[in-house]
Amino acid sequence: MSSAEPNAETETFNPWTVVNLVFGHLSDHGLHPVLGEAGDPAVPAAALLRAFGIEPGRNDETVASPNVQDTLSQIRQHMLGEPKP
Repeated sequence: MSSAEPNAETETFNPWTVVNLVFGHLSDHGLHPVLGEAGDPAVPAAALLRAFGIEPGRNDETVASPNVQDTLSQIRQHMLGEPKP
């Protein structure tokens, strides 16, 4: 399915959830991923989803959403020792 508009049969998934999952996985294995310095990570995450036949979606959880911002804040605190806002 390559339709730009998801329909009732199309599976969707938030690319930022993929970014969060991969970031956490890499960090758990002692690697030091950096968000943003190599571009928007949601773009390749969306491409990965499409390669698996899943359409990127769920725009209710964009990078600006409170839930995503909380998660990113927790990651920054864990990785960089930044204080909680």
